[in-house]
Amino acid sequence: MKALTRTFLILFCIATLVAAGPVLAQEEPDKPEPPEKSEKSEKEENGKENGEKPDRDKKKKDKDAPKPYDEVITEEMTSDPGLFIVHRDKDNYFYEIPVSELGTDMIWVSQLAETQAGFSWAGMPLGNRVVRWEQRGDKVLLRDVNYDIRADVDDPIKLAVKATSVSPIIQIFPVKAYGKDKAPVIDVTKLFTTDRSEFSASETLDAKGLDSKRSFIEQVKSFPTNIETEVVATYKLTKPKPGGDNGRQRFPSATRRDPSQSGVTVLLHHSMVKLPEEPMKPRVFDDRVGFFSHGFTDFGDDSAHELKRVRYIARFRLEKKKPKKKLSEPKTPIIWYVSREVPAKWQQYVIQGINDWQPAFESAGFKNAIIGQLAPSRQEDPDWDAEDARYTTVRWLPSAVPNAFGPHISDPRTGEILEADVRMFHNIMKLVRDWYFVQASPSDPRAQKLPMPDDLIGELIRFVVAHEVGHSLGFPHNMKASSSYSVEQLRDPEFTAKMGTAPSIMDYARFNYVAQPGDGASLTPAVGVYDHFAAEWGYREFPEDADEKAELEKIVARQKDDPMLLFGNPNPLEDPTQQTEDLGGDAVAATRMGLKNLERVAGYLVEATSKPGEDYDLLDNMHNALLGQWRREMGHVANVVGGVQQINLRYGDADRRYFPIDAARQKDAVVFLIENVFNTPEMFLSSDILGRIEATGAADRVLMAQRSILRSLLASHRIKRMGEIAEGSEPAYSAAEMIHDVTDGIWSEMADSNPDIDLYRRNLQRAHVDLLAGMLESKDPASDLPALARGELTRLHADCAKYASAAANETTTRHLDDVAARIRMALDKIKVLTTGATPPARGGR
Repeated sequence: MKALTRTFLILFCIATLVAAGPVLAQEEPDKPEPPEKSEKSEKEENGKENGEKPDRDKKKKDKDAPKPYDEVITEEMTSDPGLFIVHRDKDNYFYEIPVSELGTDMIWVSQLAETQAGFSWAGMPLGNRVVRWEQRGDKVLLRDVNYDIRADVDDPIKLAVKATSVSPIIQIFPVKAYGKDKAPVIDVTKLFTTDRSEFSASETLDAKGLDSKRSFIEQVKSFPTNIETEVVATYKLTKPKPGGDNGRQRFPSATRRDPSQSGVTVLLHHSMVKLPEEPMKPRVFDDRVGFFSHGFTDFGDDSAHELKRVRYIARFRLEKKKPKKKLSEPKTPIIWYVSREVPAKWQQYVIQGINDWQPAFESAGFKNAIIGQLAPSRQEDPDWDAEDARYTTVRWLPSAVPNAFGPHISDPRTGEILEADVRMFHNIMKLVRDWYFVQASPSDPRAQKLPMPDDLIGELIRFVVAHEVGHSLGFPHNMKASSSYSVEQLRDPEFTAKMGTAPSIMDYARFNYVAQPGDGASLTPAVGVYDHFAAEWGYREFPEDADEKAELEKIVARQKDDPMLLFGNPNPLEDPTQQTEDLGGDAVAATRMGLKNLERVAGYLVEATSKPGEDYDLLDNMHNALLGQWRREMGHVANVVGGVQQINLRYGDADRRYFPIDAARQKDAVVFLIENVFNTPEMFLSSDILGRIEATGAADRVLMAQRSILRSLLASHRIKRMGEIAEGSEPAYSAAEMIHDVTDGIWSEMADSNPDIDLYRRNLQRAHVDLLAGMLESKDPASDLPALARGELTRLHADCAKYASAAANETTTRHLDDVAARIRMALDKIKVLTTGATPPARGGR
């Protein structure tokens, strides 16, 4: 498979090295000829007493000297012309490098193409770098070119930049022979079968190094602009420590299952791609519009009297055939080939997902800029190869991983996307099925019985493809997009038919869990208005005499009046409008609708997942998916508390960028969580479900879900943020008030003179006390958390002591006594640590 395309950008973005070309190492001056030696001295030097060293040196020199071409490249070898001519002699490979390609910049991308079970996953990137092949006498040097710093101006600083940009030598190869037009021939076998840190998977696999005896080159393919190499590589494993895997995770560690295992074998894929001879005109990055980018330090611009970091956006090279026309086809469209291994029943949906981007590029002035089509068969085009970097593809991977990704490879000098791919893991079908079932099935009868029909799964695959193609086009996630829609709009069939369920398909908005049965609203995301806006900003061409910066500013200025065009970096903790997996700008209102749908799903869960004669594995899986969706939606509400909304506008557009969430909204969020999280969620305690999937365990599962929300609410960063906001704005919802409200909600039974506390609440209350006790030991001098926790524990201790004897039953009495003892131990421990005092004797205070 094509290594070029497996680079991450998660995705949640990768900065590629960019700078001016480095200085070549200076050649050493010719050394003077040694004086003639006498016959005697030569004889003495060549004698046995001197070990005949000169003869050996001469033999070694003769051995290393280039030989006639026909002696090195024989007729028995196979040869593959392309960027370089690649010759194969059994397990040995030779590059014949055209002189015209020496000194040319190329990008080298390495990744795991296939893996051994339990070790990482296919497509895992190992790194990319720019390399250059240089000739020095009868040797060829492979150099690692650093483009991180540059200076384009004709200024003395450029000399200094060059002086600090010497390219490290990765390996030196003796020239074995010279081919046509003096093209050097080198043996590159050991480049791939020994452990070079620049291309190694040792760190990823937590291995000691490559075992050359168990490694070999599987194949090398040479194409006009790239060379693709696959290596079967075996890495020696470190011996696992008892009870662990040396502190590292091997996804999971295979040695944990088999301590005798000495190595891990993987298939490495290396792609070497020639960078364009004519660099594309770059476009400078603007953080108000979402694009992946490539950065470099510009020493040539001191206009602001400080060092600047410049970034260019990643984008394909699109140029109009007819520049004067408002809408024109591109000179070279982006052809996206759907590889033949994609299952036939999904191919049409994959093509639709690609073509869904066509209207967005029309906003940028390009007609048919992106075209999805089925790759030619071997009979139709025997020369077509999915590994060829000239082709952008969608590949289907036979993997159990429920995922997909859409990386690309860019020219670090300009940001030009040279090649892109979408990788669809086979088990992506399970992921979209689970999402759609728990989020949208109440409004879609087709999804209320599993398995879902193929036409529905096809629509869901289409959505995933469109999202991943967006990444390959240069667009990162835009988590702010979905917050610009209201709950009312998400339930409106006319609005969602026109605008989709979010302004951007690059948001993690998933499916419409807000819509209720009978609304008739759309349920799946689509390429939206923000995507059109971003494509226009990034891809629109301007006349040569136009002020490009000013024209781009006109486009981005629309954000001031249209929140649907705003971009937000993925999921900063403090901003509830930039979350993953959420819908709408009001988390409480959206989650209230979502809970109604989750309760509906729970009601038909057994019927939807069960068939006569089959086990309950699917029921168990979907029950866990239901709980997972509940946790996500409750997490959205928790992030309203102490939240700060960011609107990324510039000076002159707004008076501020950060806006604390209204105090009343924060308090409403806490009340909602008390009612729906800390009050035991009964939907997960259905005996009709639990009696089929487990003997016990529901209590632990519910507690784990509740505790995750509780920890989030009481997290140190949230408490500190609330304290700072309270100092600067009125009215404010203080951390002290929030913690007090949470305590009252979790311990609401104390309002009864004869409290009766059930198992699930007892578990939650113990978890609450343990969490507060852990906060006492915080050493952060800027946090009120220890003081607030101490106050709540002191109050709880008094309440537990007061109500224990009056409890409705013995279990509740023992519970309150136990909690009081836990609190006292925690407070006494802190007293000893802070004062050195002897703890008081046990008994009443």
